[in-house]
Amino acid sequence: MATARANGIDISYELQGEGEPLVLIGGLGSDRTLVRPLVDAFAPAFRLLSFDNRGAGRSDKPDEPYTIELMAEDTAALMDAAGIEHAHVVGISMGASIALALALDHPGRVDDLVLVSASARKTGGLRISLPSRLLRLLSRVLPFARGKYPQPDYAFQRQLVASRSYDCTSRLGELRVRTLIAYGRKDRTVPLELAEELHAGIPGSQFLVFRGGHLFFLFGDRKRFLETVGRFLAGQ
Repeated sequence: MATARANGIDISYELQGEGEPLVLIGGLGSDRTLVRPLVDAFAPAFRLLSFDNRGAGRSDKPDEPYTIELMAEDTAALMDAAGIEHAHVVGISMGASIALALALDHPGRVDDLVLVSASARKTGGLRISLPSRLLRLLSRVLPFARGKYPQPDYAFQRQLVASRSYDCTSRLGELRVRTLIAYGRKDRTVPLELAEELHAGIPGSQFLVFRGGHLFFLFGDRKRFLETVGRFLAGQ
């Protein structure tokens, strides 16, 4: 693990493996421990950058407004610090929004996109998935469930407001990178119509549905997901 000063904050990150660069961006309320199974799966084939978003894990958690665009700038600055000019980018949930903002604002830095449990906008209140709600509840009442670096409530709320506020629907047509959209059939956080709207808006994008809900990539259909993403990133 390492720490880099990027976009005015300290960001905790790991850089593992050899090969083409791959940037993995996690979701709302989580640090990189949640995506550890994905890191372990992809690091043997890629030079994989994973990190704790602003407001989570070991990264700084300023109590000030966050936006998805701001966190995309965090990501670009961290890529600079890690010596990565451009990369494959995999974004999960809120991390998919960050990946979209990165691709829109820094198009030369994104080779291709994998958007997981993603949408270009939110409608009304953002519903948190049941597994995520249970993990957050347990972390409040059971000390052993809090992990080494529990997220303060104010930081969660800062991320939540950023995620609820982001809407790049009108800009999707600007994207010119290969894009795979992966969606869990039982996702209660991202309605199917929003995932389909994302697919329709990105020229030439692929849309695949997997077993499970919002966290299908961990609990529902992980094996198929990893195989599919591996083939996509290999250009197949």
